[in-house]
Amino acid sequence: QVTLRAGAELDAHQVNQYTLILRAACPGEDEVEGQLFVRVTAGQVLRCDTPFASAEGDVVQVLADVAPRTPLYAVLLQPLGGLMGFPSLSFLQFRLRNRNTPLTLTRRGLVLAPDNGFDPSKDTQTFRLEIEVMDRHGHNCSGAVRVEVLPSRRPRITFPELHWAVTVTGGIGPLEVVTQAHARGDNVRYAILAPVAPALFTIDEVTGVIRSTRRLEGIHAQLLIRAYNALHPNDHATATVNVTVQGTDRQAPRCVPAIVVSQVPETVSPGTTLETLRCTDSTSTDRCLHYALEGPPFFRSHFCMEGPQLKVNTSLDYDSEAMAALGFQFTATIVVTVGGQPLQITRVPVLVTVTPVNEFRPACPNSATFTVPETAAFGSVVGRVAGTDRDYPPDSLEYSVEGGSGPAQPFSIDRHTGEIRVVGSLDAQQQKSYRLVVRLTDTHNDLDLRKRQSRLCDVSVRLQAVLNQLPVCIPEVQELQITAGSPGSRQPVTRLVCHSSPDNAVLTYTIVGGNEDGRFRLEGNTLVYLPNGRAEPRTFVLLVEVWSGSGAHRRSSTVALVVHVTPWSTPVPPSTTTQHTMPQKEPLVVMQTEAVWHPPAWFVAVLTISGALLLVTLGCVAWNLL
Repeated sequence: QVTLRAGAELDAHQVNQYTLILRAACPGEDEVEGQLFVRVTAGQVLRCDTPFASAEGDVVQVLADVAPRTPLYAVLLQPLGGLMGFPSLSFLQFRLRNRNTPLTLTRRGLVLAPDNGFDPSKDTQTFRLEIEVMDRHGHNCSGAVRVEVLPSRRPRITFPELHWAVTVTGGIGPLEVVTQAHARGDNVRYAILAPVAPALFTIDEVTGVIRSTRRLEGIHAQLLIRAYNALHPNDHATATVNVTVQGTDRQAPRCVPAIVVSQVPETVSPGTTLETLRCTDSTSTDRCLHYALEGPPFFRSHFCMEGPQLKVNTSLDYDSEAMAALGFQFTATIVVTVGGQPLQITRVPVLVTVTPVNEFRPACPNSATFTVPETAAFGSVVGRVAGTDRDYPPDSLEYSVEGGSGPAQPFSIDRHTGEIRVVGSLDAQQQKSYRLVVRLTDTHNDLDLRKRQSRLCDVSVRLQAVLNQLPVCIPEVQELQITAGSPGSRQPVTRLVCHSSPDNAVLTYTIVGGNEDGRFRLEGNTLVYLPNGRAEPRTFVLLVEVWSGSGAHRRSSTVALVVHVTPWSTPVPPSTTTQHTMPQKEPLVVMQTEAVWHPPAWFVAVLTISGALLLVTLGCVAWNLL
């Protein structure tokens, strides 16, 4: 019995036949030798790649700070036996044999990091995954991969001080800075874990600056601060902050509203009151309160304080570049003090938004006269009506033609750009100029979209007459010699070179004579011969009409083509008689030009009616006489 050795792998592409020499002997007899031929044929065998399929399995090392669900390993397969290439992943199934692992195996054979990442606080961790791969035919292979998680090399999130205390004297107002948290590490973010309610303090997520959320006085709070890595939230540290806000003998003023938010149109008059603060102090009267503006000079030049009233100092121009640079918003702070004491201060933030008002009508351009040739194609640009508008955003206009486009108005205008285009036929003999009434309407210049202004502009379009000349072909008479090809083929003969005025006129070519049996045809300006297998030579005299334009503008010329066609194969019968060759005569081409008068349609109608009236009149006279 001959068996395959354990661990042996067969590959029909490398060795497809083995020759085994067998020797056998019985006691007292001679030894017998024979051969056994083993043929190896290619088959679909699913094989996992090494070293994944080895007994030890493959090894992959990753750092503990790798992001959650990061691909760590991909199960690879060897090419299928007998096939070129690798099996499609869509027909493979990957299954984990051991379930006690936080790693994830996808349907594509990818090993992913845990959903919450690895624990960076632990030392080197090792995970072994036993994976089985099976295709849709039941072929399978298996292997193992060992994932070694190494300690992270990046710095851990730590606080230099785990506990510190802050004392604020005299009370604090809303959004005032109390202290700032500092932590070491990468991508540090901050959050307050406790107390959750009431939320007396807030922390900037990036800078760690802790601010008050309201006016605080005479309180004590313990804050639990967490610092964490934004990319690896499991890397975090906590610290405790004791905040003490002492009371004051005299409280700062209390103002209503605590924040001033106002929206005013740009046409508001100087001296208009935007807001009146109602501020009180527990130990003094309102006469001891002082109001002042803090903010950019641009704000203080446009607004002012008269006692507790915030007023407009100068006109607000929404349409200026300086206003646009500010985003049409002013920010400042109203500082309220008691008796000028700096420790008894209340700050009221101010936000003023300026809204647009549609003040100006659109303006027509200085010159709106355009010239276009009468041969302009459909869609050609005639010119652009450049209207203007002083409201912001500048020149935001829509364009329209009064009455729309039609046979009497062969032009249209682009709604957004103001470009005038040709949308109909033009004839300088019928009409030499057109007058268009273009309406300019402004857009996005007022909060109320119904408040739009418009203006009508006169636009003149003049037609430029174009002299239509007869098409010219070079040469006008051609004599050509060709040898006919095989029947059913297509054989180009010559290409007509013609031009017309204007240069952009489209020329049309038509065979009008000499093509009795249809052996020739025109493909554009190329003459093509269609062989029919006739054995005798033949000469064709073709007349080709070249014309441009239509109707009364049609101009045409005629080109003469003399084509000598020689058969592609002429059988010669066996004969002893002497053949006499007659000299071929030169064809005589006669050019005749006929003048054709095409009367206009109105002339034919008038002539017909006049003839009918004449016949009726003669009939009546004959009736009276007879």
